[in-house]
Amino acid sequence: MTAPTSMRISNRSSVAVLITGMLVCLWPVITAAEALILGLAVGLAGLNSWTSKTTTYASKLLQISIVGLGAGMNLAVIWAVGLSSIGYTLIGITFTLALGWWLGRRQGLSRNLTLLISSGTAICGGSAIAAVACVLKPKEEEMTAALATVFLLNAVGLLVFPVLSHVFGFSQHEFGLWAALAIHDTSSVVGAGASYGDTALKVATTVKLTRALWIVPLTLAIAWTLARVNRQMVPTPPKVKFPWFIAGFLATAALATYLPAFADIAPYIATAAKRLLVVALFLVGANLSRPALRAVGWKPLAVGVTLWITVSIVVAGAIELGWIR
Repeated sequence: MTAPTSMRISNRSSVAVLITGMLVCLWPVITAAEALILGLAVGLAGLNSWTSKTTTYASKLLQISIVGLGAGMNLAVIWAVGLSSIGYTLIGITFTLALGWWLGRRQGLSRNLTLLISSGTAICGGSAIAAVACVLKPKEEEMTAALATVFLLNAVGLLVFPVLSHVFGFSQHEFGLWAALAIHDTSSVVGAGASYGDTALKVATTVKLTRALWIVPLTLAIAWTLARVNRQMVPTPPKVKFPWFIAGFLATAALATYLPAFADIAPYIATAAKRLLVVALFLVGANLSRPALRAVGWKPLAVGVTLWITVSIVVAGAIELGWIR
């Protein structure tokens, strides 16, 4: 059975809009923030009827771009920054999870929704929510509310953080730390870093990927805790996908650092990866629809906003005081 003519026209129009937007974002003068705003305009106007596909494409493009960004970095620097960030990353994750749990339960949110929002804020947004959901088995509305809350704040963070950092007088290194530790999704962190400068991009990407590695232990810890609370054993360990793009990022950085032949083309790969990131952010914005916003509800959004603002202020203060370097 063929689709109705009106549906075919709608789908064709949507594809045309999306392709046009992606091509526009390949233009070097379009920034990450501008690409996100363009995508948001498409999504909120109801012009994306392919959200299931664009969500997948955005995720894949993001992962590929992160692998390519490794070509513009030195592995020794990545190693040094990554090691130095482990301590305050762990403290930040613990603080965020504890505060998120308290806020969520105080607002009467379900256990699952509270853990989803807290995990997404503490580690890496949608990726952490998806991983934790494998253990929690949340209701569809809980998953939607958590993802929509985190996604909305991602968009706000990408646009607002660079502006506030100029007001605070943050250096590129300081901004990279702030973005990596306070913005949810990797896409928004990398996009914000790219809009602030090359040094900010390198620091933000490295620290954020270190933070993202905590997906695996967090998910296993939640599974173990639930098993103890429910007084039952988990028959098999939960399957948690390792973020392969982190390994790809490190491998590309190693090639650029230690292989002279690759180092010659590495700048071009890094430049292409930055452009691909901008296209991915356009698709990220296009995935946000008005129905998704309505599905959030005020309580999950209030918890998400309060948690995010608190974490952002605490991290910014720690950077100002020199506790995080």
